[in-house]
Amino acid sequence: MRSLVGVLHLPPLPGSPRSSEPVAAIARAVARDAQALAAAGFDLAVVENFGDVPFFKGHVPPVTIAGITACALAVRDACPDLALGINVLRNDGLAAVAIAVVVGAASVRINVLSGARVTDQGLVEGQAAEVLRLRRELGRPDLAIWADVAVKHSAPLAARDLADETRDLVQRGLADAVLVTGSGTGEAVDPDHLRRVRAAAGGVPLYVASGATEAALPVLAGLCDGVIVGSALRADGRAGGPVDPERARRFAAAWRAARA
Repeated sequence: MRSLVGVLHLPPLPGSPRSSEPVAAIARAVARDAQALAAAGFDLAVVENFGDVPFFKGHVPPVTIAGITACALAVRDACPDLALGINVLRNDGLAAVAIAVVVGAASVRINVLSGARVTDQGLVEGQAAEVLRLRRELGRPDLAIWADVAVKHSAPLAARDLADETRDLVQRGLADAVLVTGSGTGEAVDPDHLRRVRAAAGGVPLYVASGATEAALPVLAGLCDGVIVGSALRADGRAGGPVDPERARRFAAAWRAARA
């Protein structure tokens, strides 16, 4: 199992409001970040369009898909042995699957696979039926669908039990892994939420997907199967900047020690 996952935060891509760099330059930079993760011993790197705020709630423009694909291919060329994941923010699971098939990724992350959440993009609804059918149509049944439960930067339409939501995500949405986050980017996960999701997930791999820090790893390692880390790998501890190779090495070493 790929338990240690690093996030490659792309700066604003062409077409987004703050875009200022050509894709070729962005691709070179993300390839360097991927090499830092590979050297540190990470199992998988997720390429995501973090800089494209404000996000579309559903389908992204073709230029965004093209930009993410170019960057993912650059990572593949630079680190052929590092497994890839794709996350198309805010919630374009169909684009993520298509990109993953083209670049040979191992997984996609989808914030809202099933159900609905109130977000800063408005009401985001899951497309599990469409996503799973596209995966089958494109001949990639091995492509893992990683899905968030009660994802960060969102709220439920109505109060709902976390265990019930997890069971629906796994049993009816057919998620291959369940991700648990805090309330926002870089925010710590509630250990009680992890325990409740673990009990309801039925053996499906469980990842902590926000707020993982070196100091928290000894506790988190006993509550989850893996961690997805972004902010803690940056020099200033904030999402969006380049990966700091030394921070990546320390984090990987701390995770292996905690798992041992």
